[in-house]
This record gives sequence, C-alpha cells and structure tokens, in this order.
Amino acid sequence: MKPYTEMTREELQEEFKKLKVEFERYQAMNLNLDMSRGKPCKEQLDLSVGLMDALNSEADLYCEDGTDCRNYGVLGGIQEARQLMGDMMENNPDNILIYGNSSLSIMYDSISRSMTHGVMGSTPWCKLDKVKFLCPVPGYDRHFAITEYFGIEMIPVPMHEDGPDMDMVEKLVSEDESIKGIWCVPKYSNPQGYSYSDATVRRFARLEPAARDFRIYWDNAYGIHHLYDDDQDYLIEILAECKRAGHPDMVYKFASTSKVTFPGSGISAIATSFNNLEDIKEQLRHQTIGYDKVNQLRHVRFFGDIHGMVEHMRKHADIIRPKFEMVEDIFEKNLGGLGICTWTKPKGGYFISFDGLPGTAKRIVDKTKKGGVTLTKAGSTWPYGKDPYDTNIRIAPTYPSMDNLRTAAQLFTVCVRYISVKKLMENMDEAEKQAQEQPQQ
Repeated sequence: MKPYTEMTREELQEEFKKLKVEFERYQAMNLNLDMSRGKPCKEQLDLSVGLMDALNSEADLYCEDGTDCRNYGVLGGIQEARQLMGDMMENNPDNILIYGNSSLSIMYDSISRSMTHGVMGSTPWCKLDKVKFLCPVPGYDRHFAITEYFGIEMIPVPMHEDGPDMDMVEKLVSEDESIKGIWCVPKYSNPQGYSYSDATVRRFARLEPAARDFRIYWDNAYGIHHLYDDDQDYLIEILAECKRAGHPDMVYKFASTSKVTFPGSGISAIATSFNNLEDIKEQLRHQTIGYDKVNQLRHVRFFGDIHGMVEHMRKHADIIRPKFEMVEDIFEKNLGGLGICTWTKPKGGYFISFDGLPGTAKRIVDKTKKGGVTLTKAGSTWPYGKDPYDTNIRIAPTYPSMDNLRTAAQLFTVCVRYISVKKLMENMDEAEKQAQEQPQQ
C-alpha cells in the first residue's frame, strides 16, 4: 500500500471510510481484553507449580550451615539463596542481600532510606533544597512513580539502542550536585527491549558525579529473560566494572524471580559493595529480623542451581516467543511501509515499544479501549505520565492467549491507521489554514 504520508486528501478520506467500517466490526465483537501490564500468562505460572512441592511437612528445613529456616534470623538471607541469586545476577554471594518477593520494594526502600538518613553518612535528601533523578525515556513507569512519590525532580534522558544518552548523563551528573541517581533497566529495557552496549556500561562505571551520594539504580529485571537460545544480549557486569574504575560504591543492582517463578511470592535481591551493604543493613536491622527463609529455601530446592533456573527460563521463552513474533508479524503486515510508526523487535524481556505519529499515542490508546482492548496508558513511559511528543505506547504481549493476542494486535493496528489518517488530514487542514493567514507578498 502507498505510504499514508504520500497520500492526497482524497486518498486519505477514502482510507478513513474503510478503517471506520473495520473498526466498527471489531467494536461489535464486544471484546474485553487486557494488554496493560507485563504479566506472565497462566501457562508460564504453571511452569512453577512444582515450587509448591519443593517443601512439605516432611521436608528438611535446615540449611547446609544448620540454619533452621522456620525461625528468626539471617538478616541477609540464607547462603544457598545468596549463591543462587548471585549466580543469576553474576555477582559474588558476599555482595548479595536477599529480600522479600519484590525488587521494587528494595528500590523504594533505597530511595526512602536516602531521603530520611542519607547515603553512607551524607546529608539526608529530605534536608536538601533540591533532589533530582535522571530518567531514561521511554522508561519504566513504576520507577518514575517512586521518585515522584518522594517529590524528587525527574529529568528525562533520551534512550538509544545502546543505552541512555551518555554525553548528556556525564554532563549532568558532573555539573549538578543535586542529581542523586539514575534509573536503569540495562538489559532488554522496559519498554524498548534494548540492552546497554559495552561502551555504555563502561561509561556508567567511569562517571564522575558531583554528588558523592550519587547512585546508579541498576534494575536488571530481565537479566535471564531471553527469547532466543542462539541470539541473546549480554551485559558487562556493572559492579566489577565500577570497582575496576575506582567507584565501587556507585551502584545498587536489583533483581528478582518475579517473572521466573510466581510474581507475588518470589525472592528478590540487591547486589552492591561492602560499604553499601553495611549502610543498608543498618536500616534492615530496624525493619526486619529476616525475610522469608522458607521461601528462599523453597526456591533453592526447586531449581537446584543456576543451571536449573536457565532450563526453566527456556520453557518461559518457548511460551512467549511465539507471542512476540506474532505481534511483530501483524505490525509488519498491517503497518509496515505506511510511514506512520515504528516499533522495536526485542530479543528478550517483556515489552515492545511502539511509536506513532506525534500527537497520536493518547488517541490510539483511547480508540483501542473503545474497541475493547486495554493498553498501558499513553504517557506512562515518561516521568509524571507526560510524553511531550505523545508518540510512545508500551505493548505487553505476554499475558493474553494467542487467540486473544492476535485479535488485540489486529485491532490495535486498525486503530493506529485510523488515528494516523485522521491526524494527517488535520495536519493538512492546519497547513492550509496557516497558508491562508500568511500576508500577501
């Protein structure tokens, strides 16, 4: 089909009529489908049902060092769990603290602790006139929600295929002492599915921030979430790189089993330097006597070791890979070559990032909702929910069944074309109006 951007007004009007009829056909189906969050589907959750059998009333609930997992204690997590998560995160178990089911909670705690008590003896952020955070965009809405909740000013930083705009990051953090951190999803990023290049990771490790309490919030949520066995992204390990660069304390690295086993009852961890760990433990000693060691032991017994976890993730990939490929095929068939949008083709993670014409994202999401499919709210991938270009939409293919996903993706492409044609005609109207208002020469 001829690109929409090259069509005449008459051609666009004719296309609009066809799309209106097609949309009404979907609307008549009374659909009620949800693609708003990146949740595992039932088949993925079924992979971990054996977790419930890993321990029973007859099980040995003692660790190798004699720790009784039923009782109090072991603030940093049992050694076996620290070893498992250390292997998953590519870090020494001695640099690991095990928490509860959510890495998001660790991030929230880290911001909260910094606000009330500072970072390793620095001035608590709540006593400062201004606190700022860098936010690669498009990015993860729940990251932005945490910093917004604490009243931290968020500064958008453009994301490229090799990671954030490091020229901008380096300049800002070196000049502004009020910048205290940056959110990062370095592997299969949310929502684009990009992974940071070796050069980007090294530049992060060699940052020279004006603030001595600056921290990189390295959320490696999708570290083992590959879609393909033979085509995977790899990351340089950030803690080792920071230590090599002489900045061992500059990074907090987060991960969890939320999309590995059960999102509501997994285990999570932070990996960081010895100095940071001691600072964090000072808070934890007042917060808890220890997290759920029985659940930690359950995960260890279920997987055995990192090899068991890797095999488990291959099963996840087999379930969701066809979903990603189907969505990408539908996008290419229905939207390719029209000149109205672009989308990413990730090798892992949970999302596809879609960009439409400027000024169309909210209208596309609203139109799709009227057709019976709920998407992630337009703007959510930007701080404060405000995409200044109104272009980006996060696509979450994992949760719906294949049949429902096919219908949702096809409806979405109809809505993209419908709104895009309408926008192009509006642009023509505006251009004609401006031409008429130009003073006669």
